[in-house]
Amino acid sequence: MRQIEPDIAYEVKAVGLLALGFGLVGLDRWLVTPLAPQIMRELKFNYQDLGALAAAIGLSWGVFAIVMGRLADRIGRRVIIIPAVIGFSLLSGLSGLATGFTTLFLARLAMGVAEGAYCPSSYAAALDASPPKRRGLNLGIISSAFALFGLALGPIIATQLVLILPSWRDVFLLVAVPGLILAFFLSRVLRETPVAAQHVEQHGPSAGWLAVLHYRNICVVLPVICCSMSGVFVLGVMAPLFLTDVVHLPTATMGMVMSGLGFGGFAGQIAVGAVSDRLGRKLSLAAAFVTGAAALLLLAFAGFCSIGLFFALFVAAFACCGANALLAGPIPGESVAADMASSAMGLAIGVGEIFGGGIAPAIGGYIAQHAGLEATLAVVAGVLLIGAVMTALLTETAPRFQHR
Repeated sequence: MRQIEPDIAYEVKAVGLLALGFGLVGLDRWLVTPLAPQIMRELKFNYQDLGALAAAIGLSWGVFAIVMGRLADRIGRRVIIIPAVIGFSLLSGLSGLATGFTTLFLARLAMGVAEGAYCPSSYAAALDASPPKRRGLNLGIISSAFALFGLALGPIIATQLVLILPSWRDVFLLVAVPGLILAFFLSRVLRETPVAAQHVEQHGPSAGWLAVLHYRNICVVLPVICCSMSGVFVLGVMAPLFLTDVVHLPTATMGMVMSGLGFGGFAGQIAVGAVSDRLGRKLSLAAAFVTGAAALLLLAFAGFCSIGLFFALFVAAFACCGANALLAGPIPGESVAADMASSAMGLAIGVGEIFGGGIAPAIGGYIAQHAGLEATLAVVAGVLLIGAVMTALLTETAPRFQHR
């Protein structure tokens, strides 16, 4: 028992701190959107510019999630995680010092580099700290923190702080502090793990990205995850403006309604994965896409009250984030050989981030600027339906069905 307890204690501390880090990643990333009305008025930019801001962080996140995830296998997790936490915290604070669109764009672009480096490295560190029987649980805790802090609590925190602080700039400066404190605790707790080179020795240094494309499911997952990621990120960027500019909600009420996006995403990441263990990945994924599309259409055209808007956002995020959870983890991980699972999941996350988190918000901003925010939500609903149709091309990977 004396040998086991320290490992359990380390597991709890490591997973807890890494989850807090991923929560701060979500908070920093989504802080712009609930504050967008104030930022846009002061810095004088439009819907299309707002989409470009989201595109900047999504593109840099996606690229560096792929690159730094592989690097962490070579040089270690700790050496990447701690500087990344310091980096995205400082860059979030610097966002509050922006003097115009260009400086804010550059700050968000650089922040995506740090957050993209943190994401796969934190997953890998959690796997190193977890026994096999709790790896799924611990990774679920870490990933759900992103939605909980970024999309659920973030809008509430931002819209309430802006009421008591002199400016939206002070909100950015204030939320940078927890990340710096977290970096200190990570430096005291997080252990470095031996770097595993087995995959490189067996397959060569570049085989990870190329070999996974020989699997049919991976070739299907890449475009399908772009659909689900588009739903999450375009909705996250444009929904605050839809609620204030179209529905005309007060800022504080908008923040409360927007929290439905985060609570729904938090619940969906856990629930859709659990359902797919019993009903299969394909059926659960297709159902999530159709449900998300229906919720977006209702959000755009049904004219709900605040409670109805909260519920529509909850269901849309539940479906989109639940689909993301399957497409970023179980489906690619179960589709390839065991020693290529990390490469497959990293590639899926990176491609999804580049398109869904980078390109799609820019397209959504263009549509909103020229056709209205309702049209943007309708187009995203169509993208989700395309994802539902493409799901039919996947091969079922759920272990329960493989046994049959």
